[in-house]
Amino acid sequence: MRKNSAWRYALDMRPSAFDLLFNPRLNKGLCFTEAERENYGLLGLLPDAIETAETLLQRARLHLSQKPNDLERYIYLSELQDRNERAFYQLLRSDPPQYMPIVYTPTVGEACQKFGHILRRPKGLYCSIRHRGRLDDLLRNWQNREVRFICVTDGERILGLGDLGVCGMGIPVGKLTLYAAVGGVPPESCLPVILDVGTDNQQFLMDPLYPGIREPRVRGADFDSFVEEFVQSVQKVFPQAAIQFEDFHNTTAIPLLARYRDRVCCFNDDIQGTAATAVAGLFGACRMIGNRLCDHRLLFLGGGSAAVGIAELIELQMQREGLSASEARARIWMHNSSGLCVQSNPRLSAHQVPYVKEAPLQKDFADSVAFVRPTAIIGASTVPKSFNERVIRAMSVINERPVIFPLSNPTSKSECSAEEAYQWSDGRAIFASGSPFPPVRFGGKLFVPGQGNNVYIFPAVGLAVFATIATRVTDAMFLKAAETLASRVTQGDLDVGLVYPPLRTILESEIAVAVEVAKLIFAEGFARVAEPEDIDAFVRSKVYDPAFIEMA
Repeated sequence: MRKNSAWRYALDMRPSAFDLLFNPRLNKGLCFTEAERENYGLLGLLPDAIETAETLLQRARLHLSQKPNDLERYIYLSELQDRNERAFYQLLRSDPPQYMPIVYTPTVGEACQKFGHILRRPKGLYCSIRHRGRLDDLLRNWQNREVRFICVTDGERILGLGDLGVCGMGIPVGKLTLYAAVGGVPPESCLPVILDVGTDNQQFLMDPLYPGIREPRVRGADFDSFVEEFVQSVQKVFPQAAIQFEDFHNTTAIPLLARYRDRVCCFNDDIQGTAATAVAGLFGACRMIGNRLCDHRLLFLGGGSAAVGIAELIELQMQREGLSASEARARIWMHNSSGLCVQSNPRLSAHQVPYVKEAPLQKDFADSVAFVRPTAIIGASTVPKSFNERVIRAMSVINERPVIFPLSNPTSKSECSAEEAYQWSDGRAIFASGSPFPPVRFGGKLFVPGQGNNVYIFPAVGLAVFATIATRVTDAMFLKAAETLASRVTQGDLDVGLVYPPLRTILESEIAVAVEVAKLIFAEGFARVAEPEDIDAFVRSKVYDPAFIEMA
């Protein structure tokens, strides 16, 4: 694994004692050795005890155990990241299933809602539309010149929580934290960005602690030109950086991806990452059932960018399995807020049109299930409890093994819980959700519900792009990521209901996925480095290692 070059560079500059203690990238707390304390003037600035990294983490775990709720634990971990970055990442890697739900979904949703009230040290870059024409200068204000990943949002559609304005900064911060924690991308290469174009959230506009522009959200041509300036500024200031568009509204996200995907190195995790995660889970479901994806009929609840992204990747895989484009599309149905997406639906969006059928309008989702007779239902609606008992029992009448994927985040927006899916299907459901649910015992059997979280995909794609300095990110890369992730699911995993590898092994899964995606990047000619003889070893050499480094 890679020993952080930025850390080594900082040491070469002969930091002062206070640099070492107050720069989170250099601080080791009580893990500084006797020689390091002597050589760098740290004597007297620390208690005499010299600790191991495990002792330091033990103290952090103790602090966390004393916090009354997950939001307080989120705040504590954020502060740990601000003062001792390597300890923070060591802690996250020590138990991903325990800490990922705190630093990202579902806790990050509440953290964004209360961002203005819990704000400590600002993280990332705040690009206000009031600074239009000066974005080159704003980007150059970022201290690190070797930025390779920029996760950017305008805060309009944060998870399933709606317009949170500048408080949506918690999402890019959390996403990039996972890049380093489970994807191995060095944290100094990552830059969280919020495009502050105002907000239509009236509660925030009236809140004296709201830290963003107190004006209605800018839209239309002014918004488009501001994003264009941002993208062009990135090309000038950070020419090797990939841009991850995150949590833009459906009406913005799809056009943005279409506009920039063939111009710059970029992707949209809500569209492409969600798609790859869902398809990987469907591959697992196919193994349980003993069929192929092209044998399925799928019904989506929700017709936004996430649903369309999943549908398009499913369509691509079905074509690879032998169906024509029209045959694949005929097997994919959508149900939006007005009902089944058919010709008579009064609220069809442009991106839903390819999946519109000539059929009677069904306004109730359970009626759509009865009419379409799907083998799998996929929730991308953010409408909680919409996979109700009637829906799941109808799926269980139609299918011996109904595939139930409520993928909406956070937990409060999930279409159903794991317990509901297993109970109402008499233990026959193949289940995966966007938010974590605990194991369920039903009918004398233990079920371990899979979490179809994008964290399985985007950090791995990120590591591959980082290693190869790729010029583009393509749908084929996400499909390769889905295939590789699905291949890591064991028969033992499937036997307890898991369609994804266990989260405890996520770092190794991410690296394996990154290696295969990197091979595709080289094969398609998108790499900006020479292809090595051993791509596996090459990718692994780039993985960030948060272990403390002994100083000379």
